[in-house]
This record gives sequence, structure tokens and C-alpha cells, in this order.
Amino acid sequence: MDDEQDRLLPIANVGRIMKQILPPTAKISKEAKQTIQECSTEFISFVTAEASDKCHKENRKTVNGDDICWALSTLGFDNYSEAMVWYLYKHREAERQKPDQNKTGRSNPHVQDKQLEESNYGNNQLGKQNNENPSSYSVGV
Repeated sequence: MDDEQDRLLPIANVGRIMKQILPPTAKISKEAKQTIQECSTEFISFVTAEASDKCHKENRKTVNGDDICWALSTLGFDNYSEAMVWYLYKHREAERQKPDQNKTGRSNPHVQDKQLEESNYGNNQLGKQNNENPSSYSVGV
């Protein structure tokens, strides 16, 4: 049983996430937490395995965010994929601004104007090939 528990997401984190969406007075049974824990772990493993297979076929050893987005889309989770592409875009944008913030102690407006280097998958999903602004997109989840 220890081996199985080691591969599952931490139950405390699962419970905390579940509580965020429920009313403050709601109670969550241990069995409900365990069920969500097992299902979410299985989902993550399923998507990661698909992304890992892609990387293996491409002779790469590192799975990146674009691979996860591709796997979500390939497996039919298009809504999740669109949301993840948008999140990945925003995350990369924030990461590029960090070095500039560390130097000056605040954000440099010139950094915000820089074009992000994204993979072809991210470019396709955000409509960047047509020079459209991804911030004008709304992602339905």
C-alpha cells in the first residue's frame, strides 16, 4: 500500500483544492477525498504518458508544457488544452519579466512589448501565425 500512496497526489492538497470550490460549511468525507485523489492522479498519469510517448518518438528526454498541451488535445481534452496553452503563455510572459524586475526592482514597460518565443503548438493555439494578439482571446473552460 505504501507504494500506491507514494504515487498518489498528497491527500491534504486534494482536500484543500476541493474545499476551495465548496461552500464553507460543506464537509468532505475521507472516501470522497480518496476518490478524487485517485482519479486526479490517474488523469495526470494518463496525460503525462501520452506526452512522454511523443517525446520518446522524437528522441527527447524532457517533457515540456507544450507536450502536455499537445497530449491534452490529442486525448480529446480540448477545453483543458486551450486553457493550458493560455496559462503557459502567461507563465512564460511572467518568467521573462522576472529578470528585468530583479534588476530595476519594478517592471519595465519595454519587456511587456517583447514578442514571446513560443512553440509551433502554442502559436497555432493562440493564432500567432496571423499576428493576432493572444490577449484578445477568451478561453472557455
